[in-house]
Amino acid sequence: MASRSPEPAVGTSASSAPSARTHAVVLTLMAAVFLSLLDSQIVATALPRVVSDLGGLDQFAWVTTGYLIGGSASVPVFGKLGDLFGRRRVFMASVVLFLVGSALCGLAQTMGQLIAYRVVQGIGSGGLFICVLALIGEMFSPREGARYYGWFSLTFGAASLAGPTLGGVLTDLTGWRWVFLVNLPVGAVVLIVASSMLRLPVQSKKAHIDYVGVLLLVTAIVALNLLTGWAGVKHAWTSPVILALATGSVLVVALFVRSQRRAVDPVIPLRLFDDQTFTIVVILNFIAGLVGLGLINYLVLWLQTVLGLDVQRSGYVLTAMMLGVVLTSWISTKVVAHTGSYRWFPVLSMAVFAVAAVLLSTAGPTTSIALAVLYVLVFGIAGGLNSQALSLAARNTASRRDIGAVQGTATLMRQLGTGLGVSFFAALMNGRLGTGLRDRLGDASDVHIDKASSLSPEVIGRLSHHVRLELAGVYADSLRAVFSAVVPIALVGLVAALFLKDIKLAGGHGQGTSAPDRSGDDATDGSPVAARRAP
Repeated sequence: MASRSPEPAVGTSASSAPSARTHAVVLTLMAAVFLSLLDSQIVATALPRVVSDLGGLDQFAWVTTGYLIGGSASVPVFGKLGDLFGRRRVFMASVVLFLVGSALCGLAQTMGQLIAYRVVQGIGSGGLFICVLALIGEMFSPREGARYYGWFSLTFGAASLAGPTLGGVLTDLTGWRWVFLVNLPVGAVVLIVASSMLRLPVQSKKAHIDYVGVLLLVTAIVALNLLTGWAGVKHAWTSPVILALATGSVLVVALFVRSQRRAVDPVIPLRLFDDQTFTIVVILNFIAGLVGLGLINYLVLWLQTVLGLDVQRSGYVLTAMMLGVVLTSWISTKVVAHTGSYRWFPVLSMAVFAVAAVLLSTAGPTTSIALAVLYVLVFGIAGGLNSQALSLAARNTASRRDIGAVQGTATLMRQLGTGLGVSFFAALMNGRLGTGLRDRLGDASDVHIDKASSLSPEVIGRLSHHVRLELAGVYADSLRAVFSAVVPIALVGLVAALFLKDIKLAGGHGQGTSAPDRSGDDATDGSPVAARRAP
């Protein structure tokens, strides 16, 4: 028996283009994503003023770290909660939590309070981000949604460009507290529009919350974030702290997997990994996070220490990378929406990552700025080729009941890859850097140079021209090891991407419907399987 065509979630129809109401809702969702992305950028500019007012210089890094850990921990949990209780209400709850955290941050009186409130804000941020991904997945079929996933790229670019500038302007004109309080009016508009225009099915089945799974997953994510953030940077890899975190992480992950086998409605259903495409997407997301986002800090270091660019000029060069990410990601979603095929974009992404790493590994102090712009542009193109294609591939594997779990798991793996990449590359660079400073600059000047002080402007300013060149060479050799390590990792990703099946994105209407959700009913759950089986 053929199933009844689902009604659009926000006013689309088979015979017409998306309505003004649909665009209003999607723009509102993008505004929520903009807030989430902006807050990871805007606060950095205000931190010196925050430390001046609240003190706690030794703790200020946790203002950012707490936000990122809170966001990472909440992504898979909120994704699953949306599957259980309906994405609209979970999205609105996450926005409220984000705004409460923002208000508390703006009212904080001590550095400890600010860090705690940033964790709350980060939890809300991660929730609203993954809820938006899942909402678009439910509102539109994978192929229809491709055009809207492209909006994520434009939103990311806007937040990256506006963040540092807006943070500086707000801090200078109104004080650092408004860096957080500015979220409140925008968030209020998001809530009003979402509550009045966003219409999605109400879940009718009884929800079984996997409390044990949630607790174990959050514990594992926090432990893994601390491990990847501290190992080789704050603590040696063989230190008791790192060994304890590593052991604890492995144990908690093992307990989490065991709990997911037994849970009635697990946070991350292990049956998802029965789908080869989903498994490959998870692997590629991890590798993309590791070699893409995990390497960005080292690109900044390369520009400033090897090429000798100041902060402003290195920022201009990195703008080329960001434009490469944004434009390539946006173009790729347009192509996917037109053709329905995403397979070759991850393949190209990993191949271009390898090429970019080879180019960067050949660079040195004599590399021209023009070549530097070209190299980081190629790197940005590699990142843009996979950023939305992998999200679309993940969405295409999901039935309606699993959209949140699928997107949450894929996003989490990219974040974990990023954390591991930062730690792994730090260990590589620091090992080479210590040896190079000792061998090439141990007796080169009267100024003491070590890994802790070699980047200090005061130290560099007292060095002779010859010693500065030697120092640039030491960093070039150290970073060359980092870039060279990316090549085999990217090639592993290339091989994995070649195993992606060429499954066309499902078309038709979005997944919103006024009928109750009937999990397990292939004819009505909106999955690719249902699309293929429907008469």
